[in-house]
Amino acid sequence: MIRQYKQEDSELVLDIWLQASTKAHDFVAAEFWGSQVSNMREIYIPASKTYVFEIDGDVIGFYSLYENLLAAIFVSPEHQGQGVGKQLMAHAKEQCLELTLNVYKDNEATYKFYLSQGFEVDNEHICEHTGCAEYAMSIHM
Repeated sequence: MIRQYKQEDSELVLDIWLQASTKAHDFVAAEFWGSQVSNMREIYIPASKTYVFEIDGDVIGFYSLYENLLAAIFVSPEHQGQGVGKQLMAHAKEQCLELTLNVYKDNEATYKFYLSQGFEVDNEHICEHTGCAEYAMSIHM
C-alpha cells in the first residue's frame, strides 16, 4: 500500500534512505551519507511531499517530490528487485504532468531503471555536494 508520509515514519524513512544510499552510491564515502541524515530529517523531508510503501505495517520504501522534482525514491535493500520501486514510480507519475530528477552517472542500475520508466537524459553536470557526475533526467506524462 502506498500512503502519505506521517511524522512517525521519520526514522524508518531515514533508515531506508541511509541504507539504500550507501549501497547504491558506493563511489561516495559512506560518511558523506551519514553526515546528511540531519538535513534529510530537518530540511528535505519536511519540505517535500513524501509517500511511503507499506506492507503489513512495515515501511519498506518511499519517494519524495519537491514540486515536480523527484527528490528521492528509495526501497530498503532487502526489498529491492520485487517491483516496489516500479509501484512507487507509477504513483509519483500520477502526481505531476512532468517529473525531473538527478541520478549519479556511476549509479548504473538506477540510471537504467529510470530509462526503463521512460525518463530521458537532459544534461550531464557535476553534483555540487559530492563532485560526482550526474544526469539530469525528465519525463512528460
